[in-house]
Amino acid sequence: MNAQETRYDRQILLPEIGLEGQRKLAKARVLLVGCGGLGAPIATYLAAAGVGTLGLVDDDVVSLTNLHRQVLFSELQVGQPKVVCARERLTQLNGEVNIKVYPVRLSAENALAILSGYDIVVDGTDNFAARFLISDTCLSLSLPFVYGSIRGLQGQVAVLCVGRATYRTLFPDETATLSMPHPGKEVVGVTPSVVGSVEASQAIQLICGYGEPLIDRLWTVDLATMQSHIIDL
Repeated sequence: MNAQETRYDRQILLPEIGLEGQRKLAKARVLLVGCGGLGAPIATYLAAAGVGTLGLVDDDVVSLTNLHRQVLFSELQVGQPKVVCARERLTQLNGEVNIKVYPVRLSAENALAILSGYDIVVDGTDNFAARFLISDTCLSLSLPFVYGSIRGLQGQVAVLCVGRATYRTLFPDETATLSMPHPGKEVVGVTPSVVGSVEASQAIQLICGYGEPLIDRLWTVDLATMQSHIIDL
């Protein structure tokens, strides 16, 4: 067994992944938009799984209020760019992963250029406008969009832009959606951990081609009651 097989031995043992799935992971190019609460577990588990190229888009810096949920970062990194800090930590975790950083806010001007270099886009954002932009760009490029969002103790995940559903299926009226009040910043740190981990799992499923990804389906969870549902879109 070579060094690479040793590193990924536990997941290679899974018949759903195996050596062929590991090779697919090594060739995959995944873009994560947002390195916050959702982005921390997404980036961690995709890098640990051996995704070949991982792109990170975020224009923010680490703040003290981030640390209870954005577990990629430390107190020593407060004030530093998130993508730079994330790259440092993820490289320490798995030096085999090619990590590309984009210390910018995704916009209509740069979205096409950034997304076009990837196979899958994963949502680590926290606002409606970014998700509309990601979904529309993914649709134009025929890229899967692994969507996720959280609020307080609740979260949801779906795989969009593969079948019939896009983000506009969830929110058909963009103007009305963008005019809604901010849902609030209250959240317990484990909520993005759970939801982000499910997003990472969906990306790995799409890459390796196993199971039943949430294509055209919305998974919801309430951590206060542990009730979970899957809704057809």
